[in-house]
Amino acid sequence: MWTPSWARWGATLGFALGGFFDGILLHQILQWHHLLSLVPGLDDLRLQVLWDGYFHLLMYAIALAGLAGLWRAQRRGALERGRPLLGALCVGFGLWHAVDALLSHWLLGIHRIRIDSANPLAWDLVWLVVFGLLPLFAGWRWMKRRGGTSGGGKMRGSAAMVLLLGAFTTAAGAWALVPAPGQDLTTVVFKPGAGPREVFAALDAVDGRLVWSDRAMGVVVMAVPKERRWDLYRHGALLVSGSGAPAGCFNWSRV
Repeated sequence: MWTPSWARWGATLGFALGGFFDGILLHQILQWHHLLSLVPGLDDLRLQVLWDGYFHLLMYAIALAGLAGLWRAQRRGALERGRPLLGALCVGFGLWHAVDALLSHWLLGIHRIRIDSANPLAWDLVWLVVFGLLPLFAGWRWMKRRGGTSGGGKMRGSAAMVLLLGAFTTAAGAWALVPAPGQDLTTVVFKPGAGPREVFAALDAVDGRLVWSDRAMGVVVMAVPKERRWDLYRHGALLVSGSGAPAGCFNWSRV
């Protein structure tokens, strides 16, 4: 089954897509963890985000390799379209989540799916089954159906799955950005080099109140009137969050 090069390169591209799905949804939108959330001593959010960036850079390299391989297969006329190719993508997608669970969650212990959960193993197992084992099984079956699968009717179920996944990701992002009603907390990441003097000057400028900060005061949670929070960009802020659950967003700091 894996003799054709298009199958290997399709799985390679799917592996990278699995990494992008993990990084964009869990690291950035839901903010359930970062790549090195549970590594002792890495309590600087900027450093955590930097390593997330290195992770995405690696996924870009893997994705480019997969695309280049598929392009060469297409030039040779050896690329199978339709369900076999989608199956290879799903196998790679599921393989990423299986590798992530075994290596990152359980062997190295550098992060978990939801590290603020009372039962992180349950989240790891559910995520592995839904986004790892199920795509692996479905992709394996689709790859076995070789030939004559490029018709539009046979791709409807696959297109529906992709649309459903996109809708889920969009809805999750929208939910994460909605502040809780009746509260005025916002999380602010200040530019590198900013210290307590700059942070307190920004607080004074927007009539804010300090609620929490990391040791370097590069990341703070403050109570600030909603209409004034965007003024923080004029006072050294690099990122001003609209999230209403800053404690949940930054539970990566718990080891």
